[in-house]
Amino acid sequence: MNTAAPSTSTLPNGPLLGRLANPKRFLALSRWLLPLSAVAAAVLLGAGLYTALLASPADYQQGETVRIMYIHVPAAWMALFTYVSMAIAAFTGLVWKHVLAELYTRAVAPVGAAFTFICLTTGSLWGKPMWGTWWVWDARLTSVLVLFFLYIGYIALVDAFDDEQKGLNAGAGLLLVGAVNIPIIKYSVDWWNTLHQPAGALSLTSSTVDKSMMLPLLLMAAGFQLLFVALACLRLKTEILRRRMRVRQMGAA
Repeated sequence: MNTAAPSTSTLPNGPLLGRLANPKRFLALSRWLLPLSAVAAAVLLGAGLYTALLASPADYQQGETVRIMYIHVPAAWMALFTYVSMAIAAFTGLVWKHVLAELYTRAVAPVGAAFTFICLTTGSLWGKPMWGTWWVWDARLTSVLVLFFLYIGYIALVDAFDDEQKGLNAGAGLLLVGAVNIPIIKYSVDWWNTLHQPAGALSLTSSTVDKSMMLPLLLMAAGFQLLFVALACLRLKTEILRRRMRVRQMGAA
């Protein structure tokens, strides 16, 4: 009987998925992807901040406070994007035991938590002049706060076990259960009466956003996305090297 471990060709989508999940190939990829994405993020964020703070006009209703949008909205998008990518990676890690997918969730969790914190903080700053209060238990705000707690809960849970694999599996379970919060965040302004503006007002395809405001918003969104890529590469590279060192230490013991 052949008891050899299955090759990467037995994985879904054939050997391609196996190649993408190979830590050695990722490290080779990150050697050029990390600096490239970091430089591109710096350029786009610099251009975005210039157009957002200096070139774009003030809003006729919100005045200068509308400039908070250029940070708040991309941070919100990235908070959701990061969690969805973590949930997909968690499912992949649980089902197909992809080491890189498991390490990815652990690596980017603090990045997603940071984006969510920025979203909540800028939302509070934006809400004060618009609503007259720093915080309300609005459906959108509350569900985003739950998202922040999910990030923090995941970070704490994966480190709560002496066995790293058990921690990763428990964290993956939390991510998959918490994924139900994503559609709640997305559609909360449609399902309930809230103070938060409708999603369409901040949609990329919405005609309510003037073209002069759309350009800096898109620049900031692209900059945030590339910043995420750079941070994900850096942190995932660190996680891979950390695991290698731990394996070597266990082998030498």
